[in-house]
Amino acid sequence: MDPQDRHICSHAFEQRQDHHGAVAPPVYQTSIFTFPDLESFSRAQLAERERFIYSRGLNPTVKLLEDKLAALERGQACKAFASGMGAISATLFSLLKHGDHVLRINQTYGPSVELLDHMARYGVSHDGIAGDQQLTDHLRPETRLIYIESPSSLRMELADLEAISAIARKRGILTLIDNTWATPLFQKPLTHGIDMVVHSLSKYIGGHSDVVGGAVIADAKLIDRLFANGHQLLGAALSPHSASLILRGLRTLPVRMAEHQRNALAVARFLADHPQVAAVHHPSLAKGAAADWAARQLHGHSGLLSLALHHPSYSRIANFIDALELMRIGVSWGGYESLALSPMRPDGSGQPLIRLAIGLEHIDDIIDDLERGFAALER
Repeated sequence: MDPQDRHICSHAFEQRQDHHGAVAPPVYQTSIFTFPDLESFSRAQLAERERFIYSRGLNPTVKLLEDKLAALERGQACKAFASGMGAISATLFSLLKHGDHVLRINQTYGPSVELLDHMARYGVSHDGIAGDQQLTDHLRPETRLIYIESPSSLRMELADLEAISAIARKRGILTLIDNTWATPLFQKPLTHGIDMVVHSLSKYIGGHSDVVGGAVIADAKLIDRLFANGHQLLGAALSPHSASLILRGLRTLPVRMAEHQRNALAVARFLADHPQVAAVHHPSLAKGAAADWAARQLHGHSGLLSLALHHPSYSRIANFIDALELMRIGVSWGGYESLALSPMRPDGSGQPLIRLAIGLEHIDDIIDDLERGFAALER
């Protein structure tokens, strides 16, 4: 893990001398900032992207988080939002207009697809392909954005970021990637030519399942566009208190990600050798071109993976998940606790997969819990 990233997560930009030597960054829990005279206020308004006026725009606690995230992703600037969907919504509404087309690569986060479906009423179209499909065959003259998940959060699909960004830049198309699976510690898409990175800060970066947030990192010009439109006008600003919780999570991110990786690799190997498992989806097990992409782009592996059972059905999947005792059933991921769920529904719709978020419990306890699930299939 890059020592520079450890420094950014812990102490970078904190300016402790300005806060009486406080070890923890202060929480500026205020809605407004006042000025000594009208001229100072008027000048601040003219520079609202750099000055603290109203916390829907800039707040010192939130800005500290934004500075750290931008540095971690090797970007110029960042805007933080009240949720991952707040970040995604701000990006799409800021950059797209009537007649534009979005090409999605790999299985995109479900609510993002729902938002794009909603944007069809405003004349924005979209469709999706897998990361191993020929990109140029699916681009249109009106394509303005390529929206990537790599790795994705259900099948952990990968894509060739450098190849995609090279094609997009030649055609004047912006690229956006959801980097939540890998975190900035394990993947830095901007260094592979991608224009914008989005994160759900609710996952690994927050790390404790007690805060919701989102962020977009890009060059200063793109973030300025988001600030003016998607952030200021849509209003999904991250609160100072939430920012402080995420800053706390950042401090232990390198330590936690190392343990998530260690546990997940052990689980992936265990599942890959299990006779009741038909397939395991985790980048550490990728083959062919995907393995090459993983080797070039990923500097580590997080704890989210999925598996397919032999002879899958809703009842078999439910028996497996319901037998688990350590792992709880719930959405999201990235906290201490291990979680399990399935996108399959009782009517047979949805993908017949079991998604596991491998947490920080002892690996023997996690494996024992999975054995309970497999034992339930034999009853």
